[in-house]
Amino acid sequence: MRAKDKLGRSGETLAAAYLEQAGQRVVDRNWRGPAGEIDIVALEGATVVVAEVKTRRSVDYGHPLEAITPAKVERLQILARQWLQAHGMSSNGYRIDAVAVLDDGEHPPVIEHLKAVG
Repeated sequence: MRAKDKLGRSGETLAAAYLEQAGQRVVDRNWRGPAGEIDIVALEGATVVVAEVKTRRSVDYGHPLEAITPAKVERLQILARQWLQAHGMSSNGYRIDAVAVLDDGEHPPVIEHLKAVG
């Protein structure tokens, strides 16, 4: 596995643990649908949360959240509806969150969570 892929997987694992500590229940990871992949699907009460995780070693080339473009959010909305349909759920009551993980490998990772980015 490439170093970039290992970093991404590590960031997703850290993000999932963070979301669970924040009171969400992770119900799916790396779900693939016709429009792409969802990193994390969690439940926060009755709300389905589709979380996009971006992990970087530094901000030298921009903050991880800068990689979540309007086009990416639009695709995540499509994926959220596909996930809900695949699981026999209504397409009401979901939101798209973004989780940024900065992990340089030397210091404790820094995690930022933005709710309802789209």
